Amino acid sequence: MKTLVVGVGGMTNGGKSTLSKSLHLQIPNSCLIAQDSYFKDDPVVPVDSNGFKQYDKLDALLMDTMMGEVDSWRRDPEAFLRRRGLNPQRTTPSADEAVHVLIVEGFLIFNHGPLNELFYKRYFMEIPYDVCKRRRSLRVYTPPDPPGYFDGHVWPMYLKNRQEMESMETEILFLDGMKPKEELLAHVYRDVCQEIERLREKH
Repeated sequence: MKTLVVGVGGMTNGGKSTLSKSLHLQIPNSCLIAQDSYFKDDPVVPVDSNGFKQYDKLDALLMDTMMGEVDSWRRDPEAFLRRRGLNPQRTTPSADEAVHVLIVEGFLIFNHGPLNELFYKRYFMEIPYDVCKRRRSLRVYTPPDPPGYFDGHVWPMYLKNRQEMESMETEILFLDGMKPKEELLAHVYRDVCQEIERLREKH
């Protein structure tokens, strides 16, 4: 059994969740883990001097818990799927040839060193500031964004986190989130399938 870990990162409302879910539906024996599922409870998230909750930092996430899930999948993908009530799909003649794919999606997945080291492929969805701000304003969050939160916290932290991510010197393919969803999916799907075939042929 062979495994492949793919990372789909990107800015808030950049389309990473949509791409990840579509990719998961198209790739047999795949599993999806979303970083947004590991936020700490609101009362323990720190507040900055402007009164803004610091949600756009790794400290706001239960990264140890998330890494535990990722490591559990890496140890035994089929058992991991069964625990989630899913059945592995057989697409190859033998279990030895099967390639299990883990898609990890999130806005800070490439900023966490231990997680970033696991990715064979890294994709980052980006959109312009004005589009990002408009999409964010149309979403309902729990808790809701306070007035000025995007410009006072979300966008500055995105720029800071992106600079940190790029300084880690790992290979990331940047994707234009303004392109049609189908085009982006086709590109990434083709890329991941090539990697799957390469792993199958590897002895």
